[in-house]
Amino acid sequence: MKLEYEVLPLRTKYRFTIARAAHGERYAVWVRLTDEDGLDGWGEADPSPYYGETADSVCAALERYRAALEEARDPLAVQEIEAACLDDLAGAASARAAIVSALHDLIGKRLGVPVHRLLGLDPSRAPWTSFTVGIDEPDIVRRKVREAVADEFPILKLKVGTDADEEVLSIVREEAPDVRLRVDANTAWQPKQAVARIRALESFGLEFVEQPVAAHDIDGLRFVRERAPIPVIADESCVRATDIPRLVGAVDGINIKLAKCGGIAEALRMIHTARAHGLSVMLGCMVETSLGIAAAAQLAPLVDFADLDGAALLAEDPFTGIGIARGRIHLSGEPGLGVIRR
Repeated sequence: MKLEYEVLPLRTKYRFTIARAAHGERYAVWVRLTDEDGLDGWGEADPSPYYGETADSVCAALERYRAALEEARDPLAVQEIEAACLDDLAGAASARAAIVSALHDLIGKRLGVPVHRLLGLDPSRAPWTSFTVGIDEPDIVRRKVREAVADEFPILKLKVGTDADEEVLSIVREEAPDVRLRVDANTAWQPKQAVARIRALESFGLEFVEQPVAAHDIDGLRFVRERAPIPVIADESCVRATDIPRLVGAVDGINIKLAKCGGIAEALRMIHTARAHGLSVMLGCMVETSLGIAAAAQLAPLVDFADLDGAALLAEDPFTGIGIARGRIHLSGEPGLGVIRR
């Protein structure tokens, strides 16, 4: 197979701020694999500095993959291709995700079916997705919430972890009294502080809190879960399937992202592992284009919660083929991922 890739700048509508970082422009890497018959499959890498990746590191990883990919003849041999060129690159998860997505896209196009049908899934069973409101000045938060309400998102996820959390949530409830609310602290709190903050925010009617303490602090997660009045979801603490057993009893659920776990194949392993341990499953994303979201959304019928709004945060999306209307994800019926470039 022939490997090609291109770095794409991504600009968000608003500066995207979470408890530990703020971002304006990001970069994705568009990956294309072309087989001997001229069919191509697309994938997207969405690197995060938190996990040690940049667009440059993705490109370097792809160059290391090139020989193994160009020697591969059968795109259906996903497991074999992963083993041949990806196993030694633990720090290149988003690059791996792009390759695996492109392989699935190519397989779907070869067989003439959407990826979700390859997996035996019914897209109508996917949960509603939330819309994320980043940390910002109160008047900007109000504007973001009004826009989300105008777009009829039934669920909002608020980034928290500052002294203004209660003020911001009050604004949200003023503008959107009936939406379902979730909060994400992105490792902002110490365990005792997290319990106090969650109790202070409980009156706003929260469904759950995501990653209240540091990623490595599993005992801290357990401390919070035993005392918090709402469920606790692990994100940064849960990167791949092997992380899940140690989280049992410490959290109520996990958040899976293709860019941090390495793609569709590993995400499936995580879903099954979490289910075996009685944990709920959330499917999330980075700030991504519709191409990246389309790959994750193929798995949405398998999960309890979705946060697949990455493309909705962009000022301009270079791809189309997947849509979100009133919080519902609408996948293309076209073969593969069903995404085309604008």
